[in-house]
Formats: sequence, structure tokens, C-alpha cells
Amino acid sequence: MTALNKNNSAVKRIMQEARELANDPCTDYSAAPLEDDIFEWHCTLRGPAGTEYEGGLYHFRILLPAEYPFRPPSIMMLTPNGRFELNTKICISFTSYHEELWQPAWGVRTAILGLQGFFPLKGQAAVGVGSIENPVSERKRLAALSRSWTCSQCQQSNLELLPDPTTGTQSIPSSNETSTEPNQESAQAGSAISDSLAPQRAEQLQTETLEMIEPQPVLHNVDTLLPATSPTMAGSLHGRPAYVTRVPRETGNAESIHGVRDQPLYTRRGGNRPPLILDTAICVLVVLACAMFLRRMV
Repeated sequence: MTALNKNNSAVKRIMQEARELANDPCTDYSAAPLEDDIFEWHCTLRGPAGTEYEGGLYHFRILLPAEYPFRPPSIMMLTPNGRFELNTKICISFTSYHEELWQPAWGVRTAILGLQGFFPLKGQAAVGVGSIENPVSERKRLAALSRSWTCSQCQQSNLELLPDPTTGTQSIPSSNETSTEPNQESAQAGSAISDSLAPQRAEQLQTETLEMIEPQPVLHNVDTLLPATSPTMAGSLHGRPAYVTRVPRETGNAESIHGVRDQPLYTRRGGNRPPLILDTAICVLVVLACAMFLRRMV
């Protein structure tokens, strides 16, 4: 292989595209530069689906100029196809016949996909240098023969260069091929085992659920618990230390477990205030004492 100037922009771009195509293969095409000349690529393209080229595999050359990617490539078909002439540079929009339409951002992959799109064109749209128009029957015949066509330079057939994609599906036995009696026996045995293990499993689940509700300390900040509509109260309590309450653990059934969730997560800590009934009793005694005192004075 001829030594390459790795500082050349064209060489850098071609090597980059070669790596990208090698690392990201496609089932519709394969492409690689020649070992002794990276400016010449050999590609194999799958015929477009739904056309007379479906099932066909077509080998062609892509010739890159020294100014690549600032100038477009040239394409020459090698496999008989009934759409393009052989060993002739094809005139399509992204080849050297239309340099004014070429964009440096395009590449070898763009040329391959563009060529695939030009295959099914017919009539005036298919007219151009290197184009031919064979009957549909002839194109189908050539498509079938193209799979075994071998490139003299690659020394491989088109099918070897671009194998058919595999679906990877596996046959699933139908219900008629399997016996239903073993399935029924297995179902009955499984049902019996499930019934015998149901009480044990229920008890185990209840124990695991209770263990998950282990009381955890909950830190509360008074300021965040106050409603936004009471700025006075919020200001008076600002700066108080946070306090911790512990959610009690229930050991009963599922109803008591749900009862834990309904309990308040915090309580307001007040002073040692007497119960309300005691305050009422004291007020009544005071009123009675005042009444008796006033009665004696009268």
C-alpha cells in the first residue's frame, strides 16, 4: 500500500468515513476503500424494496477526487442491472457532472443512499448520461443473477459482500403439537402447592410489612408547619428549636397498620396548662364565692 500523507485533508476525511462505515454497518449496503488506493471505493448496494430491483445486489465503484470532500465523487456501475450502463460514469445530482450541487458535508454514505434512490426513477427523470431503460422483466432477471455476480478485484460475490439480513425468529410449537394432559396435571399440582403455602405466605407478608413500619424519628420545623395566613404566629415562633416526635408502631392486623398512617406526624408542645374542665370549675367557685360575699353585705 502506498504511503499516505496523513496531514492531507482528503486522506483524513476518507479514513474517517472508512472507520465510520466499518463501525456502523448497514444491511442495505457495504462499502470500503481499496487497500492500495483509498481514493477508490468498492460498494455493494441492495435493490430498493417494492421495485423490480428488489432482491438484487449491485456492485459499483466510487472514485474520489484529490480535492475531496470539496469536489464530488464519480460513480461507475459494475453489476448488470438494466438501469445504468456498466463502467461508465453516471450523471446524477451528486456526482462530478454536477459539481455546483455538491456540498462538502456530504460523503460516501450520501452517494450510496442517493444512488439507491435513483434506481426506481422512470421516464424523463431517469434520463441522463449512463442511464438505460430495459424492460421490467429484464431488470428482474438481472436482479436474480446479480446475487451471484463476482467482482474480479474483490474476489467475492455480491451475496458474500452483503449477506441477506437474518430475522432471528425461532419457531414456536403450536398447541396441537403439545399434549394438554400434562399441562392440566401441572396446573392442578401448582394449585395444590399454592393452597398449602397460602397461610404461611400471608403470615410472612404480614411480618415483613410490620417490620417495614419501624418507627423512625421525624424532624419537624415549626416555621414550615405554620400556615402562611398567620404571620404574627410565625414570627413569634421563629427561632424555636426543632423537635422530634416518634410515630408509634402498631402490632395488629392490616387495619391497625393503615391507622398508623392516619395519625398526625407531629404534636404542638404547649406549657403545663390545666385541663379545660378544671378552669371551668374554678370560675364557677369564684362566681359563687363572690355572690355569697355580696349577699352577706346586703
